[in-house]
Amino acid sequence: MKGLLAVSFLLIPIYLTYLFSQESPKFKYVGVAVCAPCHKGEKKGKMFEIWQSSKHAKAYETLKTEEAKKIAEAKGIKVPPYEAPECLKCHVTGFGAPKEAFLERFKIEDGVQCEACHGPGSEYKALKIMQNREEAIKNGLVLVLVADGSAEKLCKTCHNEESPTFKGFDFKKMWAEIAHPLPKEK
Repeated sequence: MKGLLAVSFLLIPIYLTYLFSQESPKFKYVGVAVCAPCHKGEKKGKMFEIWQSSKHAKAYETLKTEEAKKIAEAKGIKVPPYEAPECLKCHVTGFGAPKEAFLERFKIEDGVQCEACHGPGSEYKALKIMQNREEAIKNGLVLVLVADGSAEKLCKTCHNEESPTFKGFDFKKMWAEIAHPLPKEK
């Protein structure tokens, strides 16, 4: 019995070293419900409302349609589209991130939401951080800009020839439908 107890005490540090060496992602996905309160209404350029009425907001839900099922079958996908990695990679936010990268309020059903473009928000979501752009960027905020081409490049990671429903991609036209700049303060 003493031998077993001694071995147990020797194994505890090894286990704790293993446990704490498993790095948890620094920035975590919080979900659109966390972003919405500060990013809706006229004063904020209706950012949340623009997203909410977009196809991005319904991207995951489209995977549950008969049309999606037919497309998946035609592509040889054996699982329902809403479970298929080939579909999820462009129809949800944070696909491929470890389970630990998602906080409790995050919902896959929200489809392609804020953090798909702006990065996981756990560290920049606080108002005091968001009020300082440099601080927000330091805490994980990703700015996607039309001027430097980063917005178009990001869009094309999904809107491309690999998509089974791709019919071409006119960035300027599509951007006009989802653009949500912060209005200039008067």
